[in-house]
Amino acid sequence: MKLVNIDYLPNEEITEVLGLVKGTVVQSKNIGRDFMAGMKTIVGGEIVGYTDMLVMARQIATKRMVDEATSLGADAVINIRYGSSAVMSGAAEVIAYGTAVKVKSKN
Repeated sequence: MKLVNIDYLPNEEITEVLGLVKGTVVQSKNIGRDFMAGMKTIVGGEIVGYTDMLVMARQIATKRMVDEATSLGADAVINIRYGSSAVMSGAAEVIAYGTAVKVKSKN
C-alpha cells in the first residue's frame, strides 16, 4: 500500500477514487509517565513518555486507516493528514485520514 501526503502519485494514474478512509485511536498515559511529566514541566525539556505515546498512537491510527483502505481494494492512500486532540485529562485522540484510490502505472 502506497501512502503519500500529496494528492497524486508520480508515474501513476489514479483510475478510481474509492473514498475517504480513516483510522483513529484514543491513547492514555500511565501514572508513571504522568508523574515524570509533571516533574519535567518544572525543569523543562522533552517529555519522552508522551512523545513515545503519540508515536505509537499515530502508528495505530495509520494501520487502521490502511486496513480500511485494503478492505476497499485500494492500491494507495493519497493526501494523508493527521490530527490530534485532548479527549480528557491524560488521554489524546489521534486520527489519520486520506483518500483511498486505485492506480495503474503510466509506464
